Amino acid sequence: MQENVCKPFIKRVGGKRQLLDQLTRFFPKKFNNYFEPFVWGGAVFFHLRNFYWDNFQATISDINSDMIITYNTIKNDVQSLIKELKTYPYDKNFYMEIRNRDRDPDFNKRSNIQKSARFIYMNKTGFNWLYRENSQGFNNVPFGRYNNPKICDEETLLNDQKALQNTIILNQDFELVLKKAKKWDFIYFDPPYDTLTATANFTWYNKGGFDKEEQIRLFKTYQALDKMWCLLMLSNHNTQFINNLYRDYKRITVFASRMVNVKAGRRWPIEETIIFNY
Repeated sequence: MQENVCKPFIKRVGGKRQLLDQLTRFFPKKFNNYFEPFVWGGAVFFHLRNFYWDNFQATISDINSDMIITYNTIKNDVQSLIKELKTYPYDKNFYMEIRNRDRDPDFNKRSNIQKSARFIYMNKTGFNWLYRENSQGFNNVPFGRYNNPKICDEETLLNDQKALQNTIILNQDFELVLKKAKKWDFIYFDPPYDTLTATANFTWYNKGGFDKEEQIRLFKTYQALDKMWCLLMLSNHNTQFINNLYRDYKRITVFASRMVNVKAGRRWPIEETIIFNY
């Protein structure tokens, strides 16, 4: 393991850091390149970097453009990002001002440093570390109440900057990203999960959502990559729909905590299914 351990620079509901001990024993022992097409916090990617470092070429991607801008900023100009974040106070009025910037017609003219700092700040100070967009594509996560949140984690950002140097970072749909995958490449899928109820959409992270048609499209991509002898691992809710889709593949059940509900008494472990083809 590397002396300087890299880890996710943001938090995520359903992030995989809590499951790494359970997942690690199922990772392939050897692989060529690594792909993670729904990267978000990148817990698995950073974990693999800690153990393998430069021994593999990684490609990470997501359709959330603000997230990918942030990854690229950390890779290419982390010092400017740290400087900007250090000026951001933990304050509700400031949070609302930052959150509402995406309503500004000139938002896209802001620098990548400002967009990246906003993305990290809102993650660290918004309710339960959510990223959620309404139907217009505007962030609508309320202010979170924490005890002195660490808005600028300088050590993590510097370590992650090193980990991202030998990494291709894309802002693409998962099908496009995986057209470059080849035999013996390892691909980890952590998509938006199948909903546990018919109306659940609290943690959707883009305005389009990820419905059952998208889950089926992902499954067909999984099938195609399996036929190419890629090494595949996928996480999702342990629902009947998902288990029916992937019934011909190996599956294990793990338990993860979920912290979305406002009332602590309604937060309980959720069953996840891990699906792999090796």
